[in-house]
Amino acid sequence: MDLHVSHCFLTVHDHDAALPFYRDALGLRVHTDVSMEAMRWLTLTTATQPELEIVLMEPHGGPGAADADELLALAAKGSLNALIFDTDDLDADFERIRAWGAEVLQEPMDQFYGVRDCAFRDPSGNMIRLSQAKA
Repeated sequence: MDLHVSHCFLTVHDHDAALPFYRDALGLRVHTDVSMEAMRWLTLTTATQPELEIVLMEPHGGPGAADADELLALAAKGSLNALIFDTDDLDADFERIRAWGAEVLQEPMDQFYGVRDCAFRDPSGNMIRLSQAKA
């Protein structure tokens, strides 16, 4: 069996509020943006992994609509989903994202497990980390 990850999902409270963060601050590319009845299918990719689509999901329009408010409350607390992106220039990326206005959770720091990393919160509260292997 040869499996690979094709999609990952992040719960967001508003596509239009989340999209500028992922597209403009993080530099992701919009792959798909279509409306389907009561929901919007919005996916983004990185330049180096175009086969992996990050799906921004508003729970009010999808199959989990009954629990949407609870999901959004968990996301706002940073308790639901997170993404970690590898980068080759953590400090420059951190400064660019901070200058964009993203909420900083952790400034760049060396970790004992061999990486230098930092963390931000997206507009819905999800934690987004950047990580760079230490030389």
